[in-house]
Amino acid sequence: MVARAKQGETSEQGAAGGQHKPAVLIVHGPNLNLLGTREPEIYGRTTLADIDRQAVALGHELGIKIETFQSNSEGAIVDRIQSARGQIDLLIINPAAYTHTSVAIRDVISAIEVPTIEVHLSNVHKREPFRHHSTIADIAEARLMGFGAEGYMLAIRAAAKMLATRKAH
Repeated sequence: MVARAKQGETSEQGAAGGQHKPAVLIVHGPNLNLLGTREPEIYGRTTLADIDRQAVALGHELGIKIETFQSNSEGAIVDRIQSARGQIDLLIINPAAYTHTSVAIRDVISAIEVPTIEVHLSNVHKREPFRHHSTIADIAEARLMGFGAEGYMLAIRAAAKMLATRKAH
């Protein structure tokens, strides 16, 4: 079990007598704040705010605390993931353009030592060759791509199963 209470806060308690509610951080990388208007033929018309609302609602339904974060800055993404160390049970990340280049994001994911699910709205293997490489593919527990905004919901459902399986062992 991960200790999640920050100074001045109490950890959330699950309905089952004092067990903590699993926490999942969803990180959205650069340009995902433009969803809904940026290349809708590739990324769809769903906005990032829509995805975040749906994610929090689904998490509530599944008994998971969902927090979301978006930044266009590699350093801000690294800082946010570092600050989640010891506070989350699983990371869902769409590194976007940093997927192909960021050793810093790869290193921080390794450092926080929680299962990670990589998500992409489009199927990167049906796109330009430079998008085929992921710096985190080999450290992610799972990868979802090509499902559009629904990919995040699939990742949350997978996260719930992964966390339940880990808890049972």
